[in-house]
Amino acid sequence: MSYTLEGKLLEVCNCKTLCPCWVGEDPDFGTCEGTLAWHFDKGNIDGVDVSGLTFAALCHIPGNILKGNWKIIAFVDSKATQAQQDALVAVYTGKKGGPVADLAQLIGEVVGLERVPMLFEVNEGKGRLRIGSVVEADLEPFKGPGDRPTTLSDTVFTTIPGSPAYVGKAGKYKAKAPSLGINVDLSGHNAVQGTFRFVS
Repeated sequence: MSYTLEGKLLEVCNCKTLCPCWVGEDPDFGTCEGTLAWHFDKGNIDGVDVSGLTFAALCHIPGNILKGNWKIIAFVDSKATQAQQDALVAVYTGKKGGPVADLAQLIGEVVGLERVPMLFEVNEGKGRLRIGSVVEADLEPFKGPGDRPTTLSDTVFTTIPGSPAYVGKAGKYKAKAPSLGINVDLSGHNAVQGTFRFVS
């Protein structure tokens, strides 16, 4: 059981900026309605090449993020073959161990698994994410001195273990999923970007 996954993360949620979940505090509005998307520039899971694909989750987090019990809908890139889908689902449900399993253990219920077209773009620090007709988000990072992006590191919670997170805001975040009780249409709320390398 082994995998090597390298790529980029785009993440948005309904918390204000910065999202308190990353430092172990409770969500701004009691619950966190977030979307996480990992795009694999290079990826291999037990010999299955997943390069170029995206895996995402729309999450209802009922309280403090570290207490788990998340409800999610998982999304697999419609370009994936059945073998690629099975490999990605195995990693993101924790069956392959490693750093992704630490995140997967926070999930209490997978409400659905859907194959949808996805758009995942990062251009000059600005991100665009489209997950079927369910999620639409535009992201941009905060900038510090010298126009360098603002980063978070050594946080108690992370969706990209081992890597710094580039924090910012989403000019647009729309998400609608009745099965999770999510109907979000926001501007100016939390956004996170980053790169990752997961090895198990």
